[in-house]
Amino acid sequence: MHEFIRHALDEDIGHGDITTSLIVPPENTSRALYIAKGTFVLAGFPFAREVFSILDPETRFTTFYHDGTKVSRGDVLAEVSGKTRTLLAGERTSLNLLQRLSGIATLTKQFVDLVRGTHARIVDSRKTTPGLRFMEKYAVKMGGGLNHRFGLYDGILIKDNHIEEVGNITEAVSRAKAGHHLTKIEVEVEHLSELQEAIDAGADIIMLDNMLPQDMAEAVQIANGRVTLEASGNVNLKNVRKVAETGVDLISVGALTHSAAAADISMKIVK
Repeated sequence: MHEFIRHALDEDIGHGDITTSLIVPPENTSRALYIAKGTFVLAGFPFAREVFSILDPETRFTTFYHDGTKVSRGDVLAEVSGKTRTLLAGERTSLNLLQRLSGIATLTKQFVDLVRGTHARIVDSRKTTPGLRFMEKYAVKMGGGLNHRFGLYDGILIKDNHIEEVGNITEAVSRAKAGHHLTKIEVEVEHLSELQEAIDAGADIIMLDNMLPQDMAEAVQIANGRVTLEASGNVNLKNVRKVAETGVDLISVGALTHSAAAADISMKIVK
C-alpha cells in the first residue's frame, strides 16, 4: 500500500505543486472535510489516511464513518487537518482512491442485496485495474461480496484455453492433482456435456461459463451437491436474481471492479 500510494503521489505532484507553492505560505494550517455528494457505500479510508501520512506524518485524519457503511448526500465523512500545503497536495489522490473504491463497494452491495435470501454468494474476479487489485478486492468485501482467487498463484482454475492445449478436462485435472494435491481445483465448462466429465475427473469447483439460467438449473440437479458450482459470464443487475435462483453456490461478477462508477465525494477546506 505504502509503495503504491507513494507512486500515485509522485505521479500527481511530480517536482512540486506549482499553484499552491505560489499562493499558500508554508506556515499556513487548515482543516478540510470530506463530504458525500450522493448515496453510496463507503470504502477506502485506510488508503486515504496513508496519503497524508506519507506527505506529512503530523497530519491528522479523523473518520466519522466506518468503511462498509452506507452514507447519504451531505454526510461529513472525515476531517483532515494540518499544513495547508499538505492538504492540497493530497486532495486529489485521496479522493481518487475513496471515490473509486466506494463505487466498487456500492455496486457490490447492489448485487449482494439482489441475491439476498438465495443460496448464492457474490464474488469478484481478476478483472481489476493493474496495480490496484488489493484495494479493489478490499472494496468488494466492504460491499458484502467475497474475494475469488487473488491471482494466478493462489488458486487452480482450469479454463478453456488450458483444456484446448491439453486435449480434455480429465487430463487437465489429472495433471493439476498430480502437481498440487493440496489446492482445490476449479474447472470452467461451457456446456452441460462437459459438466459430468469435470465431476468424474475430481474437480472441486465447476464454473458454468455463459450458460443460460435453465442450463444452470439443470447443472445444479446433475451436480446434486457433489461440487461447488459457480456461475460466470454476462451477469448484471437485471439478471443476477434469476441466476441466483437456479441454485448455484457462487456468482462471479467482473463488473464489480471493471465497470463500477466512482462515488461522488468532495474535500472542502473550512475556516
